[in-house]
Amino acid sequence: MTEQTPEDSLSPSDEETPSESELRKLSPFELKDELIHVADEAVKTRAAVMLNAGRGNPNWIATTPREAFFLLGQFALAESRRAWDEPDVGLAGMPRSPGIARRLHDFLDASDDAEAVQLLRGALAYGETELGFNPDRFVWELTDAVIGDNYPVPDRMLVHAERIVHEYLMRELCGGKPPHGRFDLFAVEGGTAAMTYLFRSLMVNGLLRKGDTIALGAPIFTPYLEIPRLEEFDLRTVDIQQRTHTKDGMHTWQYPDAELRKLEDPRIKAFFVVNPSNPGAVAIRKESIDRLVELVRTRRPDLLIITDDVYGTFVNGFRSLAADLPRNTLLVYSYSKHFGCTGWRLGVVALHEDNILDEALARQPAPERARLEKRYGSITLDPDRMKFIDRMVADSRAVALNHTAGLSLPQQLQMTLFSLFSLLDKHDVYKKRCQRICHERLEALFEGMGLHLKKDPLRTAYYQTLDLEAWCREHIGEDFVRFVEAHHDPLDIVFTLARRHGVVLLNGSGFEGPPWSARVSLANLDETAYPRIGSDLQDVVRRAIDEWLEAGGALPPDLH
Repeated sequence: MTEQTPEDSLSPSDEETPSESELRKLSPFELKDELIHVADEAVKTRAAVMLNAGRGNPNWIATTPREAFFLLGQFALAESRRAWDEPDVGLAGMPRSPGIARRLHDFLDASDDAEAVQLLRGALAYGETELGFNPDRFVWELTDAVIGDNYPVPDRMLVHAERIVHEYLMRELCGGKPPHGRFDLFAVEGGTAAMTYLFRSLMVNGLLRKGDTIALGAPIFTPYLEIPRLEEFDLRTVDIQQRTHTKDGMHTWQYPDAELRKLEDPRIKAFFVVNPSNPGAVAIRKESIDRLVELVRTRRPDLLIITDDVYGTFVNGFRSLAADLPRNTLLVYSYSKHFGCTGWRLGVVALHEDNILDEALARQPAPERARLEKRYGSITLDPDRMKFIDRMVADSRAVALNHTAGLSLPQQLQMTLFSLFSLLDKHDVYKKRCQRICHERLEALFEGMGLHLKKDPLRTAYYQTLDLEAWCREHIGEDFVRFVEAHHDPLDIVFTLARRHGVVLLNGSGFEGPPWSARVSLANLDETAYPRIGSDLQDVVRRAIDEWLEAGGALPPDLH
């Protein structure tokens, strides 16, 4: 066996990075910047290409709804000039409603843009026949939205946009069987804004208080870990772990019954969950959903559930917790992953019209209601009856700016067109293609690692989180695991990949996942990159094994 050089070591040198104790404090998304720097330096010396599989930004986009947006923009400008036109100074008026639906039909008939035209024609027919929209009012909302010449009215969400997005959420996130009643929607600047607004409004309305306990479905997207620790929230957290092992040393990322039973504790005010999970990338199995539903209905009817379902479209037949527990659930959804639109900042919060939050507000003691009446008294004559979701809208603009609240109209229009694109895709051609992209990349990753990939219908394949410790314990043995833990830091995995191979992954520990794990994003690189990433991961394990053998370790017979 050849002697290892410093370059071959698993440990990052002090000259290249801050100390490991300092790095452990960072969110994986901040640590990523350090890894990119290390990987960039590495590829310069090797004339290689850096592979950044750290972020979950997809490298595909939905084209047709974007083409429809720009085509509608051309029509809207013509409508503006029809109202008032001073071409010498580049000035026009505001679109007018009477007859506007007929003029859009005429405009589409004269257009050559087949895909976008087909979507817009289908959208008009869907709105008029399926949803019963008044044609001129519907088309005027679309036209005025793309121009962006008005504040959002209503501020929570445009009327027609809300109906269409509601239909989209029911179709994509309710497994073909939506609950009775309707959800009120709040259009927001992506899922991150939704999280920010949720935490703040729950606190200012006294539904969560400093020192309260919340549960987190861990591992979980890191902001859900970091926000409760901030001074203005100061919430205690309990992890509901989803690390069920399989016999091959992999994780199913499902909740054992014993973990779900933690939610019986009445001190837990809310359960925050990402479903399908991030970084685990699987949907909650039906058996666990059934147990959770039973728990809420029989033991914890007061439990608030916040479910972030951004990856729901990557699992066939996905069913949100909001579908089975609509009274207890706040639903967060972002369009970013499915449609490749992180830059658009499109998200929505959904709260059923019959919900425990509004009931809790009505039951608050008189001094608390008086405090909140004073807070919201400038925007309504009856603040005591103000819905929680409308309080979120006001809180998002510090209440005083409620009259200018709401997501920008062009953003709401693009969200509407994305929703219509899905609703009119009766055979799910686009969705199936996005799912296939991720699964093909996952298969390529496992081929590069030399591992067999088992099928799992609940797997999104948007990420793959690999727990090297669990795999090595199962296939190599406890002695090897103890050796690695004694001689290396868990962050050595991602730093060795960056330094030696120019590969950037996120550390699973940053999501409160297994300490010796790494998350691979399968969304943002071409399929050809993943066999190399898999091979590089295999190389990291092989070098650790070589180091152990040099120290006197012995492999199991089947690995010789």
